[in-house]
Amino acid sequence: MALLTRIRGPRDLDRLTPAQLPALADEIRTFLVEEVSKTGGHLGPNLGVVELTIAMHRVFDSPRDRILFDTGHQSYVHKLLTGRQDFSQLRMKGGLSGYPSRAESEHDVIENSHASTVLGYADGLAKANQLQGHHDRTVVAVIGDGALTGGMAWEALNNIADAKDRPLVIVVNDNERSYSPTIGGLANHLATLRTTKGYERFLTWGKDALQRTPVVGQPLFETLHGAKKGLKDFIAPQGMFEDLGLKYIGPIDGHDLVALESALTKARGFGGPVIVHCLTEKGRGYRAAEQNDEDRFHAVGVIHPETGLPIKSSGGKDWTGVFADEMVALGRERKDIVGITAAMLHPVGLAPFAKAYPDRIFDVGIAEQHAAVSAAGLATAGLHPVVAVYATFLNRAFDQVLMDVALHKLGVTFVLDRAGVTGTDGASHNGMWDMSIMNLVPDLRLAAPRDADQLRAQLREAVEVDDAATVVRYSKGTVGPAIPSFGRIGGMDVLRESTEGADGHRADVLIVAVGSMAATALETADLLAAQGITSTVVDPRWVKPVDAALPGLAAEHGVVVTIEDNGRSGGVGSAIAQALRDAGVDVPLRDFGIPQEFLDHATRDQILAEIGLNAPAIARQVTALVAKLTSAGSVTASVQA
Repeated sequence: MALLTRIRGPRDLDRLTPAQLPALADEIRTFLVEEVSKTGGHLGPNLGVVELTIAMHRVFDSPRDRILFDTGHQSYVHKLLTGRQDFSQLRMKGGLSGYPSRAESEHDVIENSHASTVLGYADGLAKANQLQGHHDRTVVAVIGDGALTGGMAWEALNNIADAKDRPLVIVVNDNERSYSPTIGGLANHLATLRTTKGYERFLTWGKDALQRTPVVGQPLFETLHGAKKGLKDFIAPQGMFEDLGLKYIGPIDGHDLVALESALTKARGFGGPVIVHCLTEKGRGYRAAEQNDEDRFHAVGVIHPETGLPIKSSGGKDWTGVFADEMVALGRERKDIVGITAAMLHPVGLAPFAKAYPDRIFDVGIAEQHAAVSAAGLATAGLHPVVAVYATFLNRAFDQVLMDVALHKLGVTFVLDRAGVTGTDGASHNGMWDMSIMNLVPDLRLAAPRDADQLRAQLREAVEVDDAATVVRYSKGTVGPAIPSFGRIGGMDVLRESTEGADGHRADVLIVAVGSMAATALETADLLAAQGITSTVVDPRWVKPVDAALPGLAAEHGVVVTIEDNGRSGGVGSAIAQALRDAGVDVPLRDFGIPQEFLDHATRDQILAEIGLNAPAIARQVTALVAKLTSAGSVTASVQA
């Protein structure tokens, strides 16, 4: 790493000769494979942008020139070139973020890890430069890994093209992929650009081929030659960008440093909006990634650096795998079931369904809003769409869930993977908003399975609903053991029922366990029992609407406790509190959930401990509450010191 260790900031690149730059690129790739294999992270995207990032930092002067990445997971090389070369705690507590982080460096302008936003930021920054008289500064927006499939990107392009004198360089990192191969009309357009050898070379081929064709060859060639403008747009459709008013440069070999620097220098000197189209290879330089057709090692766990194989297995079935298997079974039983995802076919578990029923799967690209409205159209026609996305990405489709699905009383099921605290990907990827947001939607029904059996059962219950939107949300990682119920009260599963508590109460505390927090609720009940506090633990299964039997059950207890891995504001606890008030049940309620703040990256367990959402912390607070109420005469439990 003789060259890389000499780079402490972008201007250190100026001291390297052109002949040294390929060696630096090789060192960076070696570093990435060695370091990311130890921690996990977004490996494939960063292997693909090594030369591109070097070239950008040689041509532009960051942070004076603003360099933005979309999505931010392709910024590891940028981190290295801006002085952050300790990757030992990447995505871990106290270490580097897996995305740009303004707390880490002045070179990180935005912290976007939800795709398709960068061009909007760039438009605003370029406008600000113009208003503030910074005419010698350029905004550089790197957009790739499928982000151009998002509608927001095209809304921004429409605005960017409106100003001819704002220096703004749009670098299209075209690696043919988002997580998996990028699909859609734009992908086909870029593929055409990718394979274009140029209009004149096409004519040369046409002349040679057609003139060898008897009788019709020469007249046909002359006809094609006469149709130059239309033919050029067909063969080299960069005209689509130019028709928007954007200067287009490319396609450029994204691994040719000389070509990249030349193109970027020309773009910088233009003085207005320019698109530089770069062709890159995701996973480049790492054989294991290059040979991985699924996602080119888009994101990896801890792997063996030489083979790319996982160091250790997860040790059991994960939530996504359970959903994947059940979707295939449902597809076999019901021909009206169709799957929709937003550029995440493999991550959300719809790949097996796609393989089994290729005509019934729709990957819409990074376009969650379109996914929801398209699902509404499918449901209107009598099908039952299952839209599978990460929980945090459903935020982007709220209006469509509300106005296009729920308002029309359509049977669409939204399956939310990675709900709750996910940890290592940081604030943007914790799925802590979905239940709060969905609680606002009239008639929507929301299920939170506690284990694999319940996921299977509740998914089946959800797709039976044909007159309302349904949501099934579950956590990330390995599914724990099955948690049995010992009966039902209303639609709620009873997971633990103590002997009758004091003063005629069924038990001192009613614990309402939401989804994957059921195990935490049971552990909390054990800790309370050690303090002489009896408890009933129920899993409502469907947390929206609040079960009609819950207020009556709450009235039979001295305290109600809710535990959910969702934001406390507007979450399940809030909904239950409202239901108790509406029913006139005046029982103290304590809701435990995620505070409404952006959480730094760390492991799930570390975050849960920090925010007091584990059994010991919950039990301590409940014990104190019961003791306070006991001293006031509200609860008569015998609390040990």
